[in-house]
Formats: sequence, structure tokens, C-alpha cells
Amino acid sequence: MFHILVADDDKNTRRLLQAVLEAENYTVFTAENGEDALEVMDREHIDLVVLDIMMPKMDGYEFTKTLRAAQSELPILMISAKQLPEDKHKGFLVGTDDYMTKPLDEEELLLRIRALLRRAKIASERKIVIGDVTLDYDSLTVSRAGQTQELPQKEFQLLYKLLSYPGKIFTRIQLMDEIWGLSSETGWETVTVHIGRLRKRFEGWEEFEIESVRGLGYKAVKKV
Repeated sequence: MFHILVADDDKNTRRLLQAVLEAENYTVFTAENGEDALEVMDREHIDLVVLDIMMPKMDGYEFTKTLRAAQSELPILMISAKQLPEDKHKGFLVGTDDYMTKPLDEEELLLRIRALLRRAKIASERKIVIGDVTLDYDSLTVSRAGQTQELPQKEFQLLYKLLSYPGKIFTRIQLMDEIWGLSSETGWETVTVHIGRLRKRFEGWEEFEIESVRGLGYKAVKKV
């Protein structure tokens, strides 16, 4: 059971979000501002925070900066009536993981929360499990049916990245920047070569597949 903290100074918003989240079987705690939210976190284990920006005493920006300064990787979903790009930019710069503008689409909110919780689980466990397949980040290995193979670092990181976000399309340049780094002098063609090696290595595996998206890049598809 995941524990979610909703921090918003508007009572009606807190009640609405609590009802929506509890209907999905989340355990919900609420707070009126950032200071109260920190007090809740002192008492309770929290898996994710849904955080308003404009709050008295301590606003959402300051709350997020406080957590990140303490090296906390707790997933934060910022919500706000502020819709200007600079407001969103500021949210991401202080350390939020996602940003939604009010009025909220409840279904989209739930989808974003599920995605954030899944990413947090992958990050903390440093493993991805797909059916009988396990990717272990610490050992750079892929295991299946009792057999384990260790991959070259870049191949593993590329596969791990794609399977961390199944269905999400990554451009070659995105993958190049994230896996090889912005300062790398290697061309984006390297990504194509590594994708080819991964496809050959895992050819015929029924658990996942790496697909090309014409004119865009690549995505991983989970089959189980």
C-alpha cells in the first residue's frame, strides 16, 4: 500500500484529491502548507507527494528545495494554477519530478502518479523485472530461466533506460546525451549500432522487444 501526502492550502482541493486517491486504494495524508507537510513526514512513511505551489508559511518551491537539499529522492508531483513556462521551469529547477496545472484531470493525475511510483521503485531497487527476465543495474546483468549474461556497460544502460519507460519514444540524440554524455564526441550512429547488438542478443525473447519509430527513434515494448 503506497502512502501519498497531499499538501495544498485549499481545503476543497485536499478533500477532492484524498477521495480520488483513496478510491484507488492509496493511503492519503494531508497538509495545509510545506511546514505541516514536513511534520507529517517526520511521523509517517511517505512514498510520493502531491504538492501545491502557492501555500502560506512554506510554499511548494521551498518545500521541494528543502527535500532535495537533504538528498531526498522522494517523488514530487507539483500542481498549480500557474501555467506559464517559467513557472514550470522553476518547479523542475528546484527538483520536482512532474508538474500539472489546475484544473486537474483526475485520470491523468492517477496515471502520472503510477508512473512516478514505478520509476521510484526501479530507482531504489535498481532492478527491472519483466516476466522471467531480471535486469540488475549493479551487476550489469540480464537473467532469464536460470541463465545470466553480463552486458557491456553502454549496452546495458541503453536497454535499462528503454525498459524503465516502456512505450516511451526516445530520439537517438536523447539516448546519446543520456548514455554517452553531452560532451561525447561519438556520433548518434553509435546508438543505432548498440540497438542492433541488443536486438541480436535478445532475438526471440518473448518478454520484450525494441521497436524503431520511423523518423523519431526507439521504444521498448513489454510483451508480458
